[in-house]
Amino acid sequence: MAANPANPSGATQGMLYAVLGALLSYPEQPLIDALPEARDRLQGERALTRDARAGLERFFDYCRERDLFTLQENYVALFDRGRATSLYLFEHVHGESRDRGQAMIDLLQMYEQHGLHLGAGELPDYLPVFLEYLSRLPAAEARSLLAETGEILQSITAQLAKRGSPYSFVVGALLPLAGAGKAGSGTPHELGDDDAQSPPSHDDYRALDAAWADEPVRFVGAETPAQAPIHFYDSRRSAAVPPAAKNRNREHGHE
Repeated sequence: MAANPANPSGATQGMLYAVLGALLSYPEQPLIDALPEARDRLQGERALTRDARAGLERFFDYCRERDLFTLQENYVALFDRGRATSLYLFEHVHGESRDRGQAMIDLLQMYEQHGLHLGAGELPDYLPVFLEYLSRLPAAEARSLLAETGEILQSITAQLAKRGSPYSFVVGALLPLAGAGKAGSGTPHELGDDDAQSPPSHDDYRALDAAWADEPVRFVGAETPAQAPIHFYDSRRSAAVPPAAKNRNREHGHE
């Protein structure tokens, strides 16, 4: 019988959010080492649709075919080109207005109430961090909170697909879970060149300007009780994290 992606069990859903959040994080060696385990977990994950699993398989192929330095270069080139592909949720809601600061404080306090403490330079609206938080929540409440980001996830997926990015498959896998459409909708049939090899075009700059002029979409928080955290791999190392990785959340105005 086909799985219902809207109603996975709490433990299954928690691990799913943890793994997808890790895949959307800045690539580091511990994550690369954990990719075979992530692939095994997701390919057997009944909460994912067939299209989502097929797309994630293409993402894993992309990672396997490139060295760590290239993956890191591509990540920076892809996600630092303005709000359209930003993984910082509140940029799609508040832009750089003063409201974003208060929203970040409120979200950070909600995390800390449930035992999620961020490191120096980490921002609470970063999608991988948000997914880590969801992995700690009861299934129904996590789904409800994820659903509030549905429009944002749709927008990010569409922009990543326009660039032919394999990351569109990772964000797109969240869409059915958020009640925001099918995982395969809007994802690319053909993957584009590595982003680091494609300097920003005039269209990129025009799109960046247009993005800041867009009407923000709605995303609000929710009060949610916590449960025991689910760990996929140790993403909160301190001494071993290179400076470039620590500064990912502070670059290009994310301070």
